[in-house]
Amino acid sequence: MASPPHRLRRILLGACALVVTLITAISAGVAWTWVSADVSTVGTTTFDQPLKIPPLADSTVDAEGTRTFSLDMRAGTTEFEPGRATETWGFNGSYLGPTLRAARGERVRVQVRNQLPEPSTVHWHGMHLPAAMDGGPHQMVDPGATWTPEWTVAQPASTLWYHPHPHGATEDHVRRGLAGMFLIDDAASTELPLPNTYGVDDIPVIVQDMRLRGNRFDGSHAIFRDIGFLGDRTMVNGTLTPYHQVGDELVRLRLLNGSTARIYTFAFDDARPFAMIGSDGGLLERPATVDRIQLSPGERAEVVVRVRPGERTVLRSEKLEAGLNFWGNRFAGGDDTFDVLELRAAAVLRPSPALPETLVPLSIPEGSESVVQRRFELTLAGINGVRMDMSRIDTTVTRGTTETWEVHNIDGMPHNFHIHDVQFRVLAYDGAPPPPELTGAKDTIFLPPNTAATLALRFDGPADPNTPYMYHCHLLWHEDAGMMGQFTVVEPGQQAATPPRHGH
Repeated sequence: MASPPHRLRRILLGACALVVTLITAISAGVAWTWVSADVSTVGTTTFDQPLKIPPLADSTVDAEGTRTFSLDMRAGTTEFEPGRATETWGFNGSYLGPTLRAARGERVRVQVRNQLPEPSTVHWHGMHLPAAMDGGPHQMVDPGATWTPEWTVAQPASTLWYHPHPHGATEDHVRRGLAGMFLIDDAASTELPLPNTYGVDDIPVIVQDMRLRGNRFDGSHAIFRDIGFLGDRTMVNGTLTPYHQVGDELVRLRLLNGSTARIYTFAFDDARPFAMIGSDGGLLERPATVDRIQLSPGERAEVVVRVRPGERTVLRSEKLEAGLNFWGNRFAGGDDTFDVLELRAAAVLRPSPALPETLVPLSIPEGSESVVQRRFELTLAGINGVRMDMSRIDTTVTRGTTETWEVHNIDGMPHNFHIHDVQFRVLAYDGAPPPPELTGAKDTIFLPPNTAATLALRFDGPADPNTPYMYHCHLLWHEDAGMMGQFTVVEPGQQAATPPRHGH
């Protein structure tokens, strides 16, 4: 028999071997996870599917001048790849929805019918309208029920969108395909010599990432992905590997980041410059020449790019530069790159007029008339340290006043910040004047870790002490996890009421 010292030595050696084996296995697992974390479709995309253009929604105008649209939320199947049907949701079809279009000053009504197997909502992202018509989580539509919001369009020409907003389930409902654009026109924009023929030289570009598993979307969150769902492919307007035939020298792209978590850095494969002419809330004061533009979920940008006869150029999403550390950048999708959309120019192009040097004056507040300053700190644990509570009003604002909101990302991960009902001016970003792409009207802003933005907002009505609006992170898993608050607009001296009971 071995002596006690020898037995002890063998036990220690065995334990050391086990520890080394465990460390080696863990290290190998972490290394594999790291190596497999990035995704790239650059140079491998075939671009063999013509880009689908969402149809303009049918509407009727009654004797009082109200324009009425109909939207049915439906479940169905969509063939993103020939012969492979995927279970999806959509408006008036199996995936995404039509483009609604109305003019400033028009009265609009939307008949929303829910034919899904569960409750949902329709939020008019970027729209200035009464809180009861906003489509937030307090305006749930049960299966088989109809909701008919009505309001007067009271904002400049802009590229807005609509999508569900059910509390705790927004990521899932948007990822399944419930989204569409809502375009606003006005006289000032119509008179400008901009590309404006829908689907021809004025193209909606709804960019989403996705992953397929069998006949369903795979919505799982990979390990370390605390940003939310990240797919391994992109599509535009529900089209995988899309190309679009261009017949004009200048083409206007209305870019919408319709993904639930992914942040895109849009540029062209040859690094050509292009003109940014609009942001979330409408046209800029003047075009800004850029060679890339970053959009987080929910953000929009209108850009105009020049093409040459017979050429092909690719809209691409490049690596993210947002001050994240190497680990955070890797698992937030920052190292991922995608070929998104190929533009194919005809051999002979219709001439386009030059872009104007000035566009429209901005109608957002400058901040000098601000009467209140507020601070909002963003972490995954909530906003200002608290998670969303449907029965609690977090902020009360007075109709007709301007406020300054300082929004700070004090977390170690990316966030963004979306405010319902209003368009704001960015007064400062990361301690400096905003870059050209942040000088227009905004309703959503990206905030990397340890970044702050100072915003000027004017609350010009209508007041409703009984119904709140939302502000939240538009990385939708973060929103679902509780990164959301509620604010109510009241008349001077009025108090906010307790929000209505939420049955979902």
